Amino acid sequence: MGVTRERAEQIGFAGLIGGLAGAALAAHRGRAAAAAGALAGAAGLGAAEAVARARQRPGEIPALWSRILASGALAAPLGWAADRLTGVGPVPVATAAGAAAGAIGLRPQKVLLGPAVGALVGLGLSRRGQQAGSVAAAAAVVGYRTTAALLFRDPQVSLLAERVKAQDVPFVVPLASQTRYVGTGYVRALAQVLGGTYTPDVADIGIVASLDELAGPSFDPAGVDPLVREFYEHTTRFALDIVPEWRLWVRPGYLLYRTLLARPLGQASVPMSQREAQHGVRSRIDTITGGDRSVRGDATPAAAGAVTVRGWIRSFADTDEPIYVGIYTTYRHQGRGYVSVGFPLPQASFTATLLPQARPGHGNGPGNGQGLVLDSRSELDQPGHYLTYIDAQTGELTTAAVHGFAERLDVYVEAGELRAEHAFWVFGFPFLVLHYRMHRKRR
Repeated sequence: MGVTRERAEQIGFAGLIGGLAGAALAAHRGRAAAAAGALAGAAGLGAAEAVARARQRPGEIPALWSRILASGALAAPLGWAADRLTGVGPVPVATAAGAAAGAIGLRPQKVLLGPAVGALVGLGLSRRGQQAGSVAAAAAVVGYRTTAALLFRDPQVSLLAERVKAQDVPFVVPLASQTRYVGTGYVRALAQVLGGTYTPDVADIGIVASLDELAGPSFDPAGVDPLVREFYEHTTRFALDIVPEWRLWVRPGYLLYRTLLARPLGQASVPMSQREAQHGVRSRIDTITGGDRSVRGDATPAAAGAVTVRGWIRSFADTDEPIYVGIYTTYRHQGRGYVSVGFPLPQASFTATLLPQARPGHGNGPGNGQGLVLDSRSELDQPGHYLTYIDAQTGELTTAAVHGFAERLDVYVEAGELRAEHAFWVFGFPFLVLHYRMHRKRR
């Protein structure tokens, strides 16, 4: 009954959007035409939604054609409003609509494609005498999305699982924020939810309990340099210096993201420049002991004294403003160990699951300076990036794979000094490298 009600609500919402679109598309022909357009739009888009949902399989999102229709319907009333407010004509309206649709696609190629397709659609409509902004906006968005679907066939986001238990998606860290702000107090708030004991700024603890948990065909912990092992198993012994290296093309977009999203959210706010990073980084690990083992979907009580959650929190030393809050976990799957880092979001989580690999070293001491590589790119089915919505009532997860994002962390010893490079790519384009130097804190 719940599924039927939900599907009825989806169809009803689609009908509402279709009605608004139909009225906007026909408004330039008069009130009677607008009313008829509203009825036709509601019936048409509602029927399309019903067909798409009926053919939708479990774990799939609605068909592309239905999503394109819906996006065009959403654009129509916005185009009508823009036309009424500005009267600029079909070319600017279509160009702006295409640009907005391309920007939502995020991929740089799509960002460039959007306004180009929009402008061409607007010119074509103008030459045919069509001046309605609603028609221009809807046609631009449908034209752009159809063209993009033909040109870019590799999906950047795909639905993996819908309404599943945490144990069904072991590569996800299913911990969300209960409020709109994550911040440096997240682990304290989480302890109340899990019923465990919260300990802030734990001394002499690592982001993993033991590097041996990561053993597998591509990584033998016995060969790693002792300094690398010490960093992972006793992270709080070390202070971190960070130098961000941003690609110029991404800086304007990142500045907008950080201002509008990261800082208000209290999560994933990386320093913009070396000067900003020189204010210093405070690094600490907060833990939760006992409670439910909800990190991996195991609701059985944890052993007495067992650390169930390790939250590595980095903030600016002078203000304690969050840089990021990451929940570090390890797990094993088919004879391999993996590192999964969950970044809590409101009612959601963004997870990076990384494959450990040996990094050849050139030292003369124990381990010969061998380092550790953690990479999200692999032919295996576990590594990658995952965005997960967590149902607050049932705890069920809906998870999408974010194929367009990738990262690689190299941790190694050079001339007796512990270093790391953390590189990131989006849609295949490198956009950021974080250069770290780690040294033991003064006692």
